[in-house]
Amino acid sequence: MTVPTLNYVTCPDTAGSHRMAYWLWGAADAPHAIVCVHGLSRQGRDFDVLARSLVEASPHPLRVVCPDVVGRGRSDWLADAMGYGQPTYVSDMLHLLQDLQATAPVATLDWVGTSMGGLIGMGIAAVPRAPLRRLVLNDVGPAIEWSALQRIGTYLGKTGKFESVQQAADAMWAVSQGFGPHTPGQWLALSQAMVKPLPAGGFTLHYDPAIAVPFRALDEKMAIAGQAALWQLYDAIRAETLLLRGATSDLLSRATAQEMQRRGPKARLVEFAGVGHAPTLIAQEQVDAVASFLLAKDSASHEKPRSGTG
Repeated sequence: MTVPTLNYVTCPDTAGSHRMAYWLWGAADAPHAIVCVHGLSRQGRDFDVLARSLVEASPHPLRVVCPDVVGRGRSDWLADAMGYGQPTYVSDMLHLLQDLQATAPVATLDWVGTSMGGLIGMGIAAVPRAPLRRLVLNDVGPAIEWSALQRIGTYLGKTGKFESVQQAADAMWAVSQGFGPHTPGQWLALSQAMVKPLPAGGFTLHYDPAIAVPFRALDEKMAIAGQAALWQLYDAIRAETLLLRGATSDLLSRATAQEMQRRGPKARLVEFAGVGHAPTLIAQEQVDAVASFLLAKDSASHEKPRSGTG
């Protein structure tokens, strides 16, 4: 069975530097790279099912890179909690892309971003002369519903203590109904990397509770004001774009999804019934939607992949 390797890249910050972990699937020197970036309180192993499927289904060598965004998973925590935000995340990903390029030239670069990971992807895709060929935005867009942010705020930063991984999985499921149907086995597998052991015994969630500090500093007026800047990012995207939406998502409204079909890269929209925020890309129909988009040959109507990472 295909398994990932754990790697690190050093990134600068206001206190000096931090290490960002990333999980590498497939061939480290493959010219086609797909970067998969997780949601706000998640980590890179969320993409195990998708990454394995992509590597095994690809007709050519492929490297799939799944970072743990700083403050999550195996990555370092920041000394300054206010550093947990889009500028740091985009900067870190640019350093990651430079690191991948130094390992072996990247001729084709694609991106899969769930929620926060999609916003980071929009930031990367909007960089002048961005090398991104295809972009998958998983249940996120320039306009984010305030009620969903309020819901997330009720549990973000509460990392807790649990007697077992199963107890932690049960607690996470209580606030993750929007992910849609999962078997107990699927949810437990998805939860394994979401916890870490405590020195005195038991488990806690994998991330720095301080990621909630800048999140809680956001108010509705600030969120609405930020939408204009996000629409500018979106409109600047030149990558072919696939937009995934949970049909009952409370974060990405149908109206926003439809607007994303009309402007900017004119995203292709795929919705999943019985799923809210956000599809976990474990169900076969979800995996197939991403794989068919990313592994399809370039059509004559689209630009050829750009070389390098800028």
